[in-house]
Amino acid sequence: MSLPPPSPHRLEIEHLVRRSIYQRLGKELPRVALAPNPLLVNISARHCHLTPQAVEALFGPGAKLTPMKWLYQKDQFAAKETVTLVGPRSRVISNLRILGPCRNLNQVELALTDSIALGFDAPIRFSGKIEGTPGCMLMGPHGFFEMKEGVIRAAPHVHMHPDDAAFYGVKAGDFMKLRVGGPCATTFDRVFVRVDPEFKLEIHIDTDEGNACALQPDTPVELLK
Repeated sequence: MSLPPPSPHRLEIEHLVRRSIYQRLGKELPRVALAPNPLLVNISARHCHLTPQAVEALFGPGAKLTPMKWLYQKDQFAAKETVTLVGPRSRVISNLRILGPCRNLNQVELALTDSIALGFDAPIRFSGKIEGTPGCMLMGPHGFFEMKEGVIRAAPHVHMHPDDAAFYGVKAGDFMKLRVGGPCATTFDRVFVRVDPEFKLEIHIDTDEGNACALQPDTPVELLK
């Protein structure tokens, strides 16, 4: 049975309600309400992206990814399927989640602590920039799949619709700052900008980065040029 379509995120609903209330009261909208879309910061745990060929090698001929949970970006999902990652010196991580849909390259995204535990010297890279990165072995219920390269630590990045990019005055390939409040307040100075008409405004940081700033659903965040 397929998953029902994703419902609007709580932040999107709150953003629309806030704008409506200010407009009804005739009050000047604060900058956060003027933004075309609400800002969401999500922690991206270790995961992998696979090609259809890799999925078949790991799960059998004709195998396809099965959506388990819809993610914030359109048509993106966490799959039911997981793999075992075999690193240097045969150190492993079991139940590494696959994110779908399939892509045209294979990529494993780890946090620094994951990399150290497995014995990888994984560089910080933008998604898809895997040239010269370490490879690994993946194990599934049907067999093994060897990746010659593709193990990275994903650089902090922001997904933006063109309307968001215009509002913040940036373009694809720029860098922005993410200011995180709360008891472990910090600022990320190099958040890579990605722009696409299909994107919703969302920042991805990894588990180490999220833990370092004690990010919680109610932590105040601000995106700065």
